[in-house]
Amino acid sequence: MLKVGLTGGIGAGKSEVSRLLASYGAVLVDSDRIAREVVEPGTPGLAAVVAEFGPGILTEQGTLDRPKLGAVVFTDPARLAALNAIVHPLVRARAAELEAAAGAAAVVVHDVPLLAENGLAPLYDLVVVVDAATETRLDRLVRLRGMTPDEARARMAAQATREERLAVADIVIDNDGPLETLQPRVRAVWEDLRRRAEQGSGA
Repeated sequence: MLKVGLTGGIGAGKSEVSRLLASYGAVLVDSDRIAREVVEPGTPGLAAVVAEFGPGILTEQGTLDRPKLGAVVFTDPARLAALNAIVHPLVRARAAELEAAAGAAAVVVHDVPLLAENGLAPLYDLVVVVDAATETRLDRLVRLRGMTPDEARARMAAQATREERLAVADIVIDNDGPLETLQPRVRAVWEDLRRRAEQGSGA
């Protein structure tokens, strides 16, 4: 098994890279999806978040109001740290279960948005970073996700810097251009990962 940590700043295109890798045969462990699962209604995770932030972060239906919670935590590092302290251990436990279920020859790609921020690089055989220029990411967040420039900058500022992510990278996928240039790059990385898995090493 080859354990790969995949990360990238918001707007860099990490989700598209993870989708492509999964389509090629990687076993994908998506931390964002797991993070949503562990705070669904009725879970201990949601109860802990409500205890920390109050019932005001719930919708009328009793689900987590993500925009409201995001507005709180992405402008206050201390509140973001409090949220992470609740959610991250739950995500890690579920990710370990999914990894254990993969085959011995699998390439297991852990899609981890905050890999650099939380010092998680040593957990993986390799770290792949999806990289794009700050201006490119800002444009995507405003144009494609409907954020205001200030909202986009706040989200970006809450994450590691581009330099901090690149410092933990074993492989960098440049996603500064259009999708048609990304696909062959990801395919080449996949072939490299599969070769490493067959050799039984991250070397």
